[in-house]
Amino acid sequence: MRVVDTSAWIEYLLGSPTGRSLAAEMPERHRSVVPTIVQFELAKWLAREATEQAGAKAMADTMKCVVSELDTSVALRAADLAREHKLAVADAVVYATALAYDAELLTCDAHFKDLPGVIYFPKARP
Repeated sequence: MRVVDTSAWIEYLLGSPTGRSLAAEMPERHRSVVPTIVQFELAKWLAREATEQAGAKAMADTMKCVVSELDTSVALRAADLAREHKLAVADAVVYATALAYDAELLTCDAHFKDLPGVIYFPKARP
C-alpha cells in the first residue's frame, strides 16, 4: 500500500517533469490510500487551478482509492508526529495515515524526505 500526498497528486495531474518522473511510482488505485485531508487539499487546489470537468475527474480518481477518514487513533498519532517532526496538521495526518496502514508515503514535500517509509521526489526547478 501507498499513501500519495497532495503534492505528488498535483505534480502527477500537472504532468510536470516531477509528475512524469513519479508516474511509475503511482500505485494502482486499489493499492493507494487517500486520506480525506488529501481529498480536501486536492479539491481546494483543483477548484482554483483546473476546469470543473478536470476537477471532477481527478476527485473521482481519488475515490477509486482506499479512502481513509480521520479517526481518533490517527489524530492522536498525528499530534505526536507533529510535535516530534515539526509537521503541520495536514502533513502530520497524512504521515500518521501512512503509518496506520503500514504504507509508504509518496511525496514531493521536502519536510518529509528524511522520515522513514517516505519516497521523496523533489520538485523540478522551473
